[in-house]
Amino acid sequence: MNWSGWGDPALAADLPEPVRGLLRDLLGVREPARPAAALGEVRLAPVTLAEPVLAELGGIVGPDHLRSDAEARVRHTRGKSTPDLLRIRAGDGSAAPDAVLLPGSHQEVLAVLDACARHRVAVVPFGGGTSVVGGLAADRDGFAGVVALDLARLDRLLSVDPESMVADCEPGLRGPRAEHLLAGHGFTLGHFPQSYEYATLGGFAAARSSGQASAGYGRFDDMVMGVTVATPRGTMEFGRAPRSAAGPDLRQLVLGSEGAFGVITSLRLRVRPAPAERVYEGWRFPDFAAGTAALRRLAQHGPLPTVLRLSDETETLVGLARPAEIGGAPGGQGCLAVAGYEGTAQDVAHRRAGAAAVLSGLGGVPLGTEPGQAWARGRYQAPYLRDSLLAAGATVETLETAGFWSALPRLYDAVRTTLGAALGPVDGPGDGPGAAPLVMCHVSHVYPAGASLYFTVVTAQAADPVAQWEDAKRRVNAAIVEAGGTISHHHGVGRDHRAAYATEIGELGVEILRAVKERLDPAGILNPGVLIP
Repeated sequence: MNWSGWGDPALAADLPEPVRGLLRDLLGVREPARPAAALGEVRLAPVTLAEPVLAELGGIVGPDHLRSDAEARVRHTRGKSTPDLLRIRAGDGSAAPDAVLLPGSHQEVLAVLDACARHRVAVVPFGGGTSVVGGLAADRDGFAGVVALDLARLDRLLSVDPESMVADCEPGLRGPRAEHLLAGHGFTLGHFPQSYEYATLGGFAAARSSGQASAGYGRFDDMVMGVTVATPRGTMEFGRAPRSAAGPDLRQLVLGSEGAFGVITSLRLRVRPAPAERVYEGWRFPDFAAGTAALRRLAQHGPLPTVLRLSDETETLVGLARPAEIGGAPGGQGCLAVAGYEGTAQDVAHRRAGAAAVLSGLGGVPLGTEPGQAWARGRYQAPYLRDSLLAAGATVETLETAGFWSALPRLYDAVRTTLGAALGPVDGPGDGPGAAPLVMCHVSHVYPAGASLYFTVVTAQAADPVAQWEDAKRRVNAAIVEAGGTISHHHGVGRDHRAAYATEIGELGVEILRAVKERLDPAGILNPGVLIP
């Protein structure tokens, strides 16, 4: 993973000059005043952990699996939100851990947590490092230091039960490796979020991830049948059966907990037969309202595609629905929908024909498989485009929410209006004024009762781009709560959503979270400052 951007640095290509010209002319984007810092230029605070503590931790995981060199610390600093990247590109490594630990077993994780609780060392569980909500920047106040607990060594497929169609996996398995191993048994998880190439199974669970094929395979929390968690107080194991009426489902304490209650050390996951056929196709609707109505009809009455998403007019026109082709042909007028089908040839044909009848009957125009295949080819490219835009002097960030179908129009308008008011026009660092931001949206996940809205915003960088976005984020968080949406559909809470999350769950909900935290983590060492209001 690129330490100052996304994924493979070789894939972050420079923007074509026509795109740079549009950024200058339409958004007032100017080249940054200073180039991004090199790895060796990142400013790190001195290691504060005492040598005896480092030695004890190294004795637990093995001296070869404790790292405190500058590069390891930088690579475990923050996540991949735009503020995270802006800070690290400016050379700010102030949130870097003092050391990185790579445990090799559940028992080693337990021992690390015990030692860190005794010595008051904050622990940040680290999977793929893909958090975009400030989920990897621990509070240091009151602690002797901070360590990143990297679970990369816990990366095995432990077993597969083909009769039950469940697989036991360790949390450090990354998405592609998990799919490769499961394919050897004829199965798939079917979980393909945009972070898929780098995120881990443990991270998917800890953040309640939702993949792009959620209409067919479900969210990741739907897939978790059982979980083992190491805490400073000991081990928790939940999930004897796929469903139970034996009291509240305590798996839900772990799913979405973002490492604040414990460290996931194994997962029992529902798997599906690997699909024999995949077909993705495009549809065009005259406007976002018509497209949304068609998606709602499929979500409520079927037949439901495996993948179902809809770009609004702006996202379609810009072409962000097909990020691999940005700078080429524009997306066109109206709104582009993508419907994808995975399964047996017979099942794919049946659902595709049924869905086509519904979509065409509600005003959709079929575009064939080319737009759908183009989306499939480029679905992991958008984060690389963000890196290129940041390098060109634009601030680009995403945010997401969800609501009931009846509330979706209000939620859509509230977010767009608030972002427009918060981000433009601004005075950029260059020689010209900025302009109003470009705000794009798509329906990313659908349910019978509602859907998720995923927004992308591009604007000229202000003199202080971090403060610029943080102010906009506070305002749009408040607008989402006011409009009746949830503060996060699949990105999690982290630090960025913590205040709005407190409003969403109310005072008693906050008290419950704090009580759980106190019972499982009395010293408060697990990811302090994240999730818990």
